[in-house]
Amino acid sequence: MELKIKDQLFSLFESHFKEEVTFFEQLPASGSYREYVRIKSVNHQVIGAYNQDVKENQAFLEFSAHFRNKNIPVPHIYAVNSNMDCYLQEDLGNTTLFDFISKTRENEGFSIKIVDEYKKVLRELPRIQLVAGKDIDYSVCYPREAFDKQSMMWDLNYFKYYFLKLAKIPFDEQALEDDFQTFSDYLLAVDNNAFLYRDFQSRNVMLKDGKVYFIDYQGGRKGALQYDLASLLYDAKANIPEAEREELLEFYLDELSQYKQVNRDKFKALFGGYVLIRIMQAMGAYGFRGFYEKKEHFLKSIPFALKNLETLLAKNTIQAKLPELFKVLKAVTESVFLKTISPSNDRLTVRVSSFSYKKGIPHDPSGNGGGFVFDCRAIHNPGRYLEYKHLTGKDPQVQKFLEEKSTIASFMESVISLVSQSVEVYSSRGFSHLCVSFGCTGGQHRSVYAAEKLAEYLRNNYPVTVVLQHVEQDKI
Repeated sequence: MELKIKDQLFSLFESHFKEEVTFFEQLPASGSYREYVRIKSVNHQVIGAYNQDVKENQAFLEFSAHFRNKNIPVPHIYAVNSNMDCYLQEDLGNTTLFDFISKTRENEGFSIKIVDEYKKVLRELPRIQLVAGKDIDYSVCYPREAFDKQSMMWDLNYFKYYFLKLAKIPFDEQALEDDFQTFSDYLLAVDNNAFLYRDFQSRNVMLKDGKVYFIDYQGGRKGALQYDLASLLYDAKANIPEAEREELLEFYLDELSQYKQVNRDKFKALFGGYVLIRIMQAMGAYGFRGFYEKKEHFLKSIPFALKNLETLLAKNTIQAKLPELFKVLKAVTESVFLKTISPSNDRLTVRVSSFSYKKGIPHDPSGNGGGFVFDCRAIHNPGRYLEYKHLTGKDPQVQKFLEEKSTIASFMESVISLVSQSVEVYSSRGFSHLCVSFGCTGGQHRSVYAAEKLAEYLRNNYPVTVVLQHVEQDKI
């Protein structure tokens, strides 16, 4: 993050809360060009956002105020600067629905716990679409007020130029364009007067204190009910099993029926069409970010999208003649090139450790050697104080001490910058292992905190396997 932007966010924070910033942390980049940071003072903690696209900011801010007025769980906006390119919003923590799914699935599979979290989300979706959407100001929508013909054609051509062409899938340009026209007309033959969130997927749902909250709805506009449901249930990397997907579809329709009369058969028939255009839009994004911008981790979603596409084509409910489109989609699912993209088998494993210098630097079990060893002993040590002596860097009291009374924030900023460079190069070159170790006097406070924070950052920011080890604590 540029120093100028950082200063703007600090100034906005200190002006609004009348307290000095004591901690700053840049958050992992997402699929957008917005930049996010966590900012803390003695009594306040917020997420600061920078986005030079003022119209997009205006949409987000207006929608946020409207949603909160309708009791939709979204972040509170504390302050906005005069240029409308920086704002402060409520910190909803670090756990997205996707994080919860991933961690729960490791131990339990796609369990009832995960289904129950999805049901919490689906109880809110009709309220967002119909209650909040009823009198929302669509004039602030960006880039368009509705998911209309032009919006659909943008998405379909996004898929054509950034996915099909870059993945070397052959097609008849005119025949495919004719099918796009037919397909968009077919999708528009449904009620399009609900609020369409646009990117309603597991990474845009936060879990905090047993409740769900929603973020990143700045692309919202008027549209069909089916689109957001398709976005959620066919979210590629969430990889919902088909049986649970069907259960959640029926659950949503039950919830929706509390707000309006629903013809289930008609809804489901058109649902398949919206699933398809959403999958195509997502694949266009994977192609643009992955093939064109060379951000390899976006390509890792392609195998999951192919699986969703195969499922959809097997039970096709789209009642429109689209010969070239379906020919192309079949070619996509059969592409040898696309099937070589692995979601996880070639992942880089990053081993992150904390240790005591009294006992020595941990051994690298991969046998590769190299990596990083960071010395945390220059950082103010909470272990020197009696109240922290029997705690570790995992405990909130120790974390607060380090964030408010030490230089740990600037230390971690430098660490993350260095490690990120190696992770990106190692991943692109197909390397299998990288070790990062943090040492302090006892391996209990500063090194544990640093290892925890780096592991969290890597898990949120890169498609890597993180193995976290606290050498001294693991002995207990």
